[in-house]
Amino acid sequence: MTSTASEANAAASYEFYVENMDCAECGRTVEGALGRVTGVSDVRLNFTTQRLRLTLDEARASLATVEKHLTDLGYPPRLGSEPATIAAGTSALASPPAWHHTSKGRLVIATGTLLALSALLALAFPPLTAWGFTAAALIGVAPLARKAWASARRGRPFTINTLISLAALGAVAIGEAPEGALVVFLFAIGELLENVAAGRARAGIRALAALAPNVALLLEDGEAREVPVAALRVGDLVRVQPGGRVPADGTIVTGSAGVDESPVTGESIPVAKGAGDGLFAGSIVTNAVLSVRVDKPANDSTVARIIHLVEEAEASKAPVARFIDRFSSFYTPAAMLMAALVALVPPLAFGASWEEWIYRALALLLIACPCALVLSVPAAVTSGINAGARRGLLIKGGAVLESIGDVSTVAFDKTGTLTENRPRVTDVVALQTTADEVLRLAAAVEAGSAHPLAKAISWRAAGLDVPPAQDARAVPGQAVTATIQGVEFAVGSPRFAAAHAPLSAEVEERAAHLEREGKTVVVVLRETTPLGLLAIRDEPRADAAAAVKRLARLGVKSVMLTGDNARTGQAIADHLGLEVRSELMPADKLVAIVELKQRGKVAMVGDGINDAPALASADIGIAMGGGTDVALETAGAALLRGNATGVSDLVELSRATMRNIRQNVAFAIGLKAVFLATTLLGLTGLWPAILSDTGATVIVTANALRLLRFQPSHDRKRA
Repeated sequence: MTSTASEANAAASYEFYVENMDCAECGRTVEGALGRVTGVSDVRLNFTTQRLRLTLDEARASLATVEKHLTDLGYPPRLGSEPATIAAGTSALASPPAWHHTSKGRLVIATGTLLALSALLALAFPPLTAWGFTAAALIGVAPLARKAWASARRGRPFTINTLISLAALGAVAIGEAPEGALVVFLFAIGELLENVAAGRARAGIRALAALAPNVALLLEDGEAREVPVAALRVGDLVRVQPGGRVPADGTIVTGSAGVDESPVTGESIPVAKGAGDGLFAGSIVTNAVLSVRVDKPANDSTVARIIHLVEEAEASKAPVARFIDRFSSFYTPAAMLMAALVALVPPLAFGASWEEWIYRALALLLIACPCALVLSVPAAVTSGINAGARRGLLIKGGAVLESIGDVSTVAFDKTGTLTENRPRVTDVVALQTTADEVLRLAAAVEAGSAHPLAKAISWRAAGLDVPPAQDARAVPGQAVTATIQGVEFAVGSPRFAAAHAPLSAEVEERAAHLEREGKTVVVVLRETTPLGLLAIRDEPRADAAAAVKRLARLGVKSVMLTGDNARTGQAIADHLGLEVRSELMPADKLVAIVELKQRGKVAMVGDGINDAPALASADIGIAMGGGTDVALETAGAALLRGNATGVSDLVELSRATMRNIRQNVAFAIGLKAVFLATTLLGLTGLWPAILSDTGATVIVTANALRLLRFQPSHDRKRA
């Protein structure tokens, strides 16, 4: 249980694990019923994880009242999260019980047995046929009728259980008990199949939870001892053997090895890692022993955060899902009204047979079951989100998944997104002194700065005698200044230098030439005297050009937003084949996003840290960055591989999911329309009507599960 009390209203937040929660309609029933309970608010239910969260004002309602409501509805709750947890402390789904041990499985066995016994009784004692099938129908429908009554008492009279109960009882009343019993049996099979499908969806989260090992080898005084992963603390040193899984997010202290990160990022090729490199919990060390310093507690590892985000995403409804929910809330009572009219109007107005038209009305009730329609969207969204997580694509909700496929423009930050974020000093041009002196002074001014360009200068100046500097300060987007032995120095852009120290035409041309090569040029100044130029280049990522081409094939335009000068930005843009907007301050990027949004939906791709405002301003923010806190929390989606081609993968996955949803909705409605016509014409009866809904549910579910095998087009071609 998670409980956070508010002094103002004594409200507390509770979490339940709810049994028998295996369909979208179950979720709607529970949410609707609890939403009418005085004192209960903020009801959030994820039927995929069977987790219910709500806020309870205990001054107005008791916890026992909530639990009784759920039990009466047929969904017994257990206070607290899932009973089975992984060592990391992250809630995870327990392995599902065998189908015959579930309540839905037991109902199938019971109704099937009753139906078979009734058929045998009819063969052995024909006069008892009606009695046998009547008993089978009544016994089989009893648990459904109880649920329907409990829902009706709590403000939801129009549920699937209501429709099935009325149809079965009505069939018994008009002497069609065999069909009534068959209807209950077929419905039970449909419910069981939904249960199995829900289990397949939960398997994705179970697989994620299984990534983290249960134990770790803790190093103390040079000795290794086995401890539970949950006992690890930040700063602990652990040993990972060849073939072993990393127990927690950490940094390599000693050793080097190939690391298989595919369980977390989906990247199939092992990555070479050495001292100082970070590791994900759940990654597999392939060929050497590593000593790893724990950076995060197990319950805050990347795997734990991914599980949490996937669960939250599955609980977040897409706009189309909310529309389907609203539609079905009107559709079911409208269908019941139509069934009543079908039963009453022909006999009363035209003298038609009561028995015939009541029979057709009961069949219409079964056609009205919205199982397949209600399931069509959440099943596809859940599969899409899980398919993305398997490929290192985190999508935070159905609304995000729906929107990504509609973007017309993708705006990329340059550094760390389209480039490697490992800039190197390529040229040193001395003007008034030696090249080493230019490097020494530049490194002194930049000392202590975390900017990538500063790191590049410091790395190139390694081994030189760098003097101490005082009063260092940054001029945002332009320069860094500092005092060295009483003299002011600056390292800044050519534009900054031109405003403080005139550059000769020859020097300006040299700087321009370097910029045309795609290099960033900074000028080292001593007061108003330029001492030299440093050219720094951050190489484009190997996958950046391919990412732009794939987006273009999908009809999506790419734009690079960068603070670099126009020449450098244009050189990189020409190499990658996309539009560029250069010399942008952070505020300018926001303006650029607003302008691009006038053309259509815009996705912004950045490292999730410096680009947070632009990520938030775009229609969809996509963060790149290996599972960092900001990458996982800031944007609507995150690329754990740190691979720019993941953006086109997101677009393709979104479009595949929306196609799947359209197919599901069209099939569910189309099949009902066909059986509506055949029922009114008297061509089909009760059991084909329920079979149509059960069949549609199976087909819709199977179609949604196809998304779990999603592969982007470039992977399919390679295969």
